[in-house]
Amino acid sequence: MVKRLGMVTLSVLLAGSLAACSSGNNAASSPAASTKPAEGAASAAPVKKDKTKLVYWTGDRHDMDYIKSVVQQFNDTNKDNIEVEMVVKTEDFNQAIDLAFASGQAPDIIRVKENTIQPFAQKGYLKPIDSYLNDDNKKKFPVIDDFNRIDGKMYSLPNYGSTLRLVYNKELFTKAGITAPPKTLNEMVEDAKKITAVGKASGSYGFALNFKSPESALGRSARVIAEASGFGGLGFDFKTAKFDFTGYKDIIQSFKQMVDDGSTLPGMESLDIDPLRAQFAEGKIGMYISFSSEPGVYANQFPAKMEWAAAPVPTIDGTIKGATSFLGGQWLSISNTTKNADQAWKFMQFMYDDNVLKTYHEKGFGLSMVPSISSVAKKPEIKGIEGFLPIGNDGTWPLQPTVTVEGMKYNDAFFKYMVSGGNLDQTIQDLNKRYNDALDKAVAKGTVKVKPNPNFDPMKLMAK
Repeated sequence: MVKRLGMVTLSVLLAGSLAACSSGNNAASSPAASTKPAEGAASAAPVKKDKTKLVYWTGDRHDMDYIKSVVQQFNDTNKDNIEVEMVVKTEDFNQAIDLAFASGQAPDIIRVKENTIQPFAQKGYLKPIDSYLNDDNKKKFPVIDDFNRIDGKMYSLPNYGSTLRLVYNKELFTKAGITAPPKTLNEMVEDAKKITAVGKASGSYGFALNFKSPESALGRSARVIAEASGFGGLGFDFKTAKFDFTGYKDIIQSFKQMVDDGSTLPGMESLDIDPLRAQFAEGKIGMYISFSSEPGVYANQFPAKMEWAAAPVPTIDGTIKGATSFLGGQWLSISNTTKNADQAWKFMQFMYDDNVLKTYHEKGFGLSMVPSISSVAKKPEIKGIEGFLPIGNDGTWPLQPTVTVEGMKYNDAFFKYMVSGGNLDQTIQDLNKRYNDALDKAVAKGTVKVKPNPNFDPMKLMAK
């Protein structure tokens, strides 16, 4: 299926040295003094080696309890006197990482994702792991360029992938007389309006996204709709090797229409993903779009109080013209500034153990991208996972180049239009110019390499 492809609080961990104890009897000054213990005396207690303390940062919450238990198991069982502190950053993970490295207080191990591994590597945050990989590692884990190998250097190994789906409240759909999930943007807009009409009195609305972070909200929704409709989901046209956000026009206009119709949950502009999930679990949201981590959330974190399901995301006109993202290809990386890289690798080895990866898949936290795991792991036994299992039009898109753009980023520009209005065509033209200017500068500096691919076909990215 898978193509081969909010203050940051840190603890400064200082390792103290053991002081040698004086005998108190001046024996060492006597030439007749023996260094051997007297007959029958107890042997001196072995000197304990100080613990090597490591810090692991992750932004994942859906698997938090399980991973905490795995980390604790490592701390309890490893023979190298290593202790790992797991820190879950609930908001602004990327900014927290930047601040940590800028202040010289970076974690030793970092959870990386497909949208962070390239920027983190370019900033020098990540340590290549090639020297640690043996033949078994290379055989077990698929190598995916740009996802875990960048410019010929390995920075992470895959664990799981995530599909993206429309998550919907079956009870609200039935109450609104909707018999099937929407297949087009127009249907989604109309369904959101119908759900709001029957649910508003009880505080239920048709649609919501976690717009406290427009990047996160549109990255889990507009992106996948664009890809399924044949457009680069992050605004990059692989045929021309240029940025072109034109494919977003109908999508953003539809999102704005739901806002204008009053079909979106009030206050969603300040919602983070967990508060949104909590509202959905209470039956207050008709539908939203998110990752295959949601079943675990509603089984463990926010038990759902109603019947829900997942379905393929709608496309612009109901026609599938490209693969929907199957995101993954990386999981853990070692900080380039750690003083304990060897110990960090030992922790990574433990985390990538077959039993850990198999359990991760079977508990429904993510769908394994490691062939030796996916071939033997049981189907996740968790309610709602059926709608997230990979289907024929899921696939892995290549990564777009990472550029530093002047002015407002595209996610923020689109969100501003959604809530404040304006001229969407002009917004898109401005984005195209600023992003391509940034791309040209990066290419000229040699930090980015791009090449047009006139034969690029998003349909060929689909799993067979």
